[in-house]
Amino acid sequence: MLKGKTALVTGSTSGIGLGIAEALAAGGAHIVLNGFGRADDIEALRARLAADHGVTVRYDAADMTQPGEIEAMFKKAIAEFGAVDVLVNNAGIQHVAPIEEFPVEKWNAIIAINLVASFHTIRHALPRMKSRKWGRVINIASAHALVASPYKSAYVAAKHGVAGLTKTVALEVAELGITVNAICPGYVRTPLVEKQIPDTAKARGITEEQVVKDVLLAAQSTKQFVTIDQVASLATYLASDAAASITGAILSVDGGWTAH
Repeated sequence: MLKGKTALVTGSTSGIGLGIAEALAAGGAHIVLNGFGRADDIEALRARLAADHGVTVRYDAADMTQPGEIEAMFKKAIAEFGAVDVLVNNAGIQHVAPIEEFPVEKWNAIIAINLVASFHTIRHALPRMKSRKWGRVINIASAHALVASPYKSAYVAAKHGVAGLTKTVALEVAELGITVNAICPGYVRTPLVEKQIPDTAKARGITEEQVVKDVLLAAQSTKQFVTIDQVASLATYLASDAAASITGAILSVDGGWTAH
């Protein structure tokens, strides 16, 4: 399906990003991984993906808060593969606190990684997509691109921004064979979510068990976490030719959360 294409997935050394990278590799795409972790763990991951799927897999440690590092990552990817055909903006961080107590440095970092980085990656990917008259941009937003939750001001602001960015770029490239969409998962039990459970418990003065039951899954009508595979399957479909008429879409995978 994606043989001969190259996919760059930010934040892909764990969680949703890794699941998407794996699914795209299974579809035949060469992969550029990006994210943090122990060097030996990342090398083992890179080698496994390449061996399992018979594709070329590279790793780039670009810091998504640094525009210069993002640009350098794209220059290297384009020099080796000719283009980034599928761009998945997945890198994200979270912090939970009342707004009057929200650390300014945390606000700045969340906006930089969760929103501003997508601006930089898209602007570097589009020229080659345009010249090839084919491209897929898939932004991993969140149910928080559509609704809000207390104590997550920076994350909610960033993800609402991702939804607007998605729609705007989709309109700009709609006649050029390029689609731009956002996937909005509900709660997926990733390392990012695991980390915010104790923070939310502290902010709300409740137990961690209550956070899972009464906060995280309260609005998800299924009362189940969304799975990584479910998100990855939608991303793979959006990267396919079958999804050529889906663009500018903000697609919920949230167990019914935003249906309320």
